[in-house]
This record gives sequence, structure tokens and C-alpha cells, in this order.
Amino acid sequence: MKILKGYVFKMYPNEKQQELINKTIECSGFIYNYFSSEYKTVI
Repeated sequence: MKILKGYVFKMYPNEKQQELINKTIECSGFIYNYFSSEYKTVI
């Protein structure tokens, strides 16, 4: 029997860190959507 464990962490970023997190997530989403659409046009 395999036992799996997980941990939950709560983050409390300050305003500057929150802005950086939001920019990173937006950029990642843009890149994913861009290459997803490029892949669909190739097929």
C-alpha cells in the first residue's frame, strides 16, 4: 500500500510580489495561447 502525502502552504505576498506573480501568470497564459493557436493552424 502506497501512502501519498500533500502539503498546503499559504502565501501572503506584499504588493510588489503580488504584481510580479500576476505578470508571470499573464505572460505564461499568453505564451500558452499563442503556441496553442500556432499548433492548431499547422494541423
